[in-house]
Amino acid sequence: MAPTDILKATGIWAGGLLLGLGLPYLPHLSSSRLTSFIGDFPMPDYPLAFPFFKNTTDSTAADNLKQFVCDTSHTYRTELVSLEPLIIYIHNLVTPIEIESLLETAEPRFAPSQVTKYGRQQQTSDRTSSSAGLPRDDPAVKCVLARTRKFLGTMLRDGWDEMGPPQLVRYSSGQRFNVHHDWFEIPQWAPDGSMRRWNRVASFFAILQDNCTGGETHFPYAKPITFPSPRGEAMWQGEVAQKQGEEAAKPLWREHEDGGLAFRPVAGNAIFWVNLQANGSGDARTNHAGLPLESGRKTAMNIWPRQYYPYE
Repeated sequence: MAPTDILKATGIWAGGLLLGLGLPYLPHLSSSRLTSFIGDFPMPDYPLAFPFFKNTTDSTAADNLKQFVCDTSHTYRTELVSLEPLIIYIHNLVTPIEIESLLETAEPRFAPSQVTKYGRQQQTSDRTSSSAGLPRDDPAVKCVLARTRKFLGTMLRDGWDEMGPPQLVRYSSGQRFNVHHDWFEIPQWAPDGSMRRWNRVASFFAILQDNCTGGETHFPYAKPITFPSPRGEAMWQGEVAQKQGEEAAKPLWREHEDGGLAFRPVAGNAIFWVNLQANGSGDARTNHAGLPLESGRKTAMNIWPRQYYPYE
């Protein structure tokens, strides 16, 4: 055998040995480890899978995604709470099955919450919760976004405005979000390079987990047009036992002692409000706060529909 043939054979043998030793490890590499040497290439949301391995890491999540079916016949009920600003309370916006799927998708994504200041995302002592971005192509996310898009009607212009990326936020004991507003003082540039700007025309705040005390959402400048709800709300029949005790007996919202309205967290229900005035400027009356959680855990879903403006 010629020397070159020997070198080729040796190289093939060595390469095969390294491949055989390395392959069992590859499926268990997390995306964070891979990005350390792949650089700026986009990474999948889940660890890599190979057709000749059984990937146990993602089997449960994948099965749950396959099992989820959007209930397009689901109905909800609304109550008009305030006209100054416009606030609507939505009963039964999100179903228990949707909640379960959303929480499962978000769980590995939670990180300390940030706020946008001077065009940059940063942490602040004003907001001490955890947040998780949600992929818009997730089946449960698509289902809830489609429902809320239909709720908005003609507020969004098809082919121009959009629902925006949703976010889950989680509070544990003592955590809060001081008074803030969801709209931007200066509209943001569109991420697609189209030279358009956008702002959050409205907000949905849907509660997913309410095993807590405290943690009301307080609108200090809201003026009620209805009396506070006289009673608590029963939990899902056949899914979760009806809540008992003092917390469940409280009204769904109340007039806060410092003024305005305070809404207590109830799983499945949501608050909707309009952030922008007719001229496109932010409505300061929508300033609100996540009051400190006394105990337990509160998880909610933020949906911020985006209104776009043409380049001027």
